[in-house]
Amino acid sequence: MSKETKDYSKYFNGSYKILSEDENAKKIRIPGRDVQIISEPSYKQEKQRGKEETQIIYEQAIPEEMKDFGRIGGQKYYHIQTYGCQMNEHDTETMAGMFEEMGFIRVEDRTKADVILFNTCAIRENAEDKVFGELGHMKTLKLEKPDLILGVCGCMSQEESVVNRILQKHAHVDIIFGTHNIHRLPNLLKEAYYSKEMVVEVWSKEGDIIENLPKKREGMKAWVNIMYGCDKFCTYCIVPYTRGKERSRLPQDVIAEVRELARQGYMELTLLGQNVNAYGKDLEDMDYGFGDLLDEIRSIGIPRVRFTTSHPRDFDDRLIEVLAKRGNLVEHIHLPVQSGNTEILKRMSRKYSREHYLELVRKIKAAIPDVVLTTDIIVGFPGETEEQFQDTLSLVEEVKYDFAFSFIYSPRAGTPAAEMEDNVPMAVKKERLQRLNDLLNRYSKEGNEALRGEIVEVLVEGESKNNPDVLAGRTRTNKLIHFTGDKALTGQLVYVRVLEPQTWVLKGELVETPMKTVAHG
Repeated sequence: MSKETKDYSKYFNGSYKILSEDENAKKIRIPGRDVQIISEPSYKQEKQRGKEETQIIYEQAIPEEMKDFGRIGGQKYYHIQTYGCQMNEHDTETMAGMFEEMGFIRVEDRTKADVILFNTCAIRENAEDKVFGELGHMKTLKLEKPDLILGVCGCMSQEESVVNRILQKHAHVDIIFGTHNIHRLPNLLKEAYYSKEMVVEVWSKEGDIIENLPKKREGMKAWVNIMYGCDKFCTYCIVPYTRGKERSRLPQDVIAEVRELARQGYMELTLLGQNVNAYGKDLEDMDYGFGDLLDEIRSIGIPRVRFTTSHPRDFDDRLIEVLAKRGNLVEHIHLPVQSGNTEILKRMSRKYSREHYLELVRKIKAAIPDVVLTTDIIVGFPGETEEQFQDTLSLVEEVKYDFAFSFIYSPRAGTPAAEMEDNVPMAVKKERLQRLNDLLNRYSKEGNEALRGEIVEVLVEGESKNNPDVLAGRTRTNKLIHFTGDKALTGQLVYVRVLEPQTWVLKGELVETPMKTVAHG
């Protein structure tokens, strides 16, 4: 923690008091609460890429004195509300694993919980607005249950402005911690319970890699982090600040976890990283990249292996070569482009051109002819002209994505793009988004229509969300398909003939065995 004393007067009109301060923590009194600040987020520190070597720590995550904490004085319950990406979902699995090793039981009804955590996302402003709205609602529950521990963690906690706002307007929050110190949850929980103070511990400098953390997974699919952080610094993105520099797990640790998941019978695995195909670049004295890791995982008995998210700059020929071997490596690649115009890509600091991206697509399609490509696209980036937007539309027409996440640009505080003039009117942004989505929908429908009459392999996920009499599953290329069948098929691989392709979903019928070559779907 920095030894500098922060001036909080602008947040509390001078009505705060420093109670104590030493090298470990400082205590301040704000209106309605005493706060123990162990460390706070700093945009300045988060921009710095630490040169110190990342330590890999193999230790028991739960301190001995906390292993039965959830049963002291009666059974305690926890609830985690998760926002954002798969990385956040996986962080929630880790925190759930720690809670259960401490003796807590998960509960869906948060009014019955003794601990409530909001695992937050900082990618878009509306995600933050939702969290602050929920924190406002929690004030009533906190008054009804004074012993309730309310926590905010994840990417929002890594932002200075967020922590300042919580201190100023949400003094009923008990714990604030970030993405780098999730493994410290038991210690922070203990401190908040016994001190009755708000506890703030957010590490601005990325932490070490902590192996052997418990995880509470559900279903037949599993996420596995292979690396943390991002060094790309796209001008619109907050992730390099909230998640820190790129740090890869050792190959042997990833492989050991994947083998254990195979032993437990998981049917599908998704390898995670903010920039997953940069894996291994930080591993000194090792000529070992993401393609090499996937090549090893090909030999492990999990039927399907996916990965997200890729950066086109790091998608090399070795990776394409390995993906073309197929096996349990599925024929779906999510390849965010963000814009089809080279000048806008440069302003975004994407570090590739339109031509580079299209050449990469050509290579992938040559090696994997039936590949399904999906993407992310931002419209209305600062300075985007109509002609530059037309380049995005023409790129979509050339690539013919089966699906895309499309967004209107919105500035994120602390990023370089937030300092640019946001000079595209909202009405223009919305109109461009509509045109883009109309085009994307056309190619999504065409891609699905090509599967009419084909038999596809489907991993059954369970009942459809909208019709309990219908089963839902995913093809190898991650397309959603609905069909009638026995619920006992959940978690199994089956074959389904596509009868009615629609824009967002396929409808089909179960077949006993494929009578012809199975389409990858």
